[in-house]
Amino acid sequence: MKSKRGAQPGKLDTAHPSPQQASATQQKTINLALQGGGAHAAFAWGVLDRLLEDERINIEGISATSAGGMNGACVAYGMAIGGRQAARTTLSDFWGRVADAACWSPLQPSWYDRLARNWGLEWSPSFPAFDMIGRLLSPYEFNPLHLNPLRDALAESVDFDELKKPTSPVRLFLAATNVRTGKVKIFQGTEICAEAVLASACLPFLFQAVEIDGEHYWDGGYTANPAIFPLIYSCVSRDVVVVHINPIERLELPRTAHDILNRVNEISFNSSLMREMRVIQFCNEMIESGQLEQGGRVKPMLIHAISADELMMRLGTKSKLNAERSFLAYLRDHGRSHADMWLQATFENLGQRSTVDIQSRYL
Repeated sequence: MKSKRGAQPGKLDTAHPSPQQASATQQKTINLALQGGGAHAAFAWGVLDRLLEDERINIEGISATSAGGMNGACVAYGMAIGGRQAARTTLSDFWGRVADAACWSPLQPSWYDRLARNWGLEWSPSFPAFDMIGRLLSPYEFNPLHLNPLRDALAESVDFDELKKPTSPVRLFLAATNVRTGKVKIFQGTEICAEAVLASACLPFLFQAVEIDGEHYWDGGYTANPAIFPLIYSCVSRDVVVVHINPIERLELPRTAHDILNRVNEISFNSSLMREMRVIQFCNEMIESGQLEQGGRVKPMLIHAISADELMMRLGTKSKLNAERSFLAYLRDHGRSHADMWLQATFENLGQRSTVDIQSRYL
């Protein structure tokens, strides 16, 4: 396997200032829940970059889905080989490789835009054409070679053997959907591999189902986006920070076929998270009232959220497939900014109370 740190992909320019110093008494331990959302997950890259920069924040576990799983794998791998700075570098290198891979990928709508410009055309029906292909043909027909431009970017960024070691400092949980049973599958521990990440991010209209140990998997967003229960059962920290990519609410009624489909996908990809939050709210209330005894796996959970709903509502479905360097950097910078504001407003409450009103936001 080639050296991960030694590779020199086309990097996305990013500053790496010294991490904020902190004493042991100032440190807070959190778990992260990372949503998927295609290229929009570059927003979560920025969030993670800012959190890793702050030494007051310790990350115990990461539960992630789809593109969130790719972010999670990069963080867990970087922490395993060299701590915070290595995790930040791994994230930056990965997204740089994604931008490189997308430049001339026929699986990317912007590929058609470039082709149209090369032909001297002023307009390219890139997304409508790409969308129509996905409606008329299955990936077994228009992508028979099972091409996935993310496979190489992931393999060149993460050594998955490191993530399987019991000494890995960050516990990683990846959600995928079992095509046969319709149930969620959580890959963890020795099950973590490149195919597990690709399974978690396998949109069935773009890619063939990923086979692992005789079972076939689609994107985890259909059943868990992301799953919270692994963080409850397998981690000590009660603080869960959800990094939102998909808007929960939209103010305007979708009227076009494209907007309706986009909203249907957002609702379905948020539904599992909202169901889990209902259970968490119920258990927290039972513990608080004394009807449920705290201990072992039963513990009140503290929920926090980092999101940019106004930004995400302005971005259309097409942009989820836009891996151009400038757009990824734009989302990363917004992620860093929102994480910085969140740290300033929320840090003192970590370990003390939820900073999200579960009832009003999720129920």
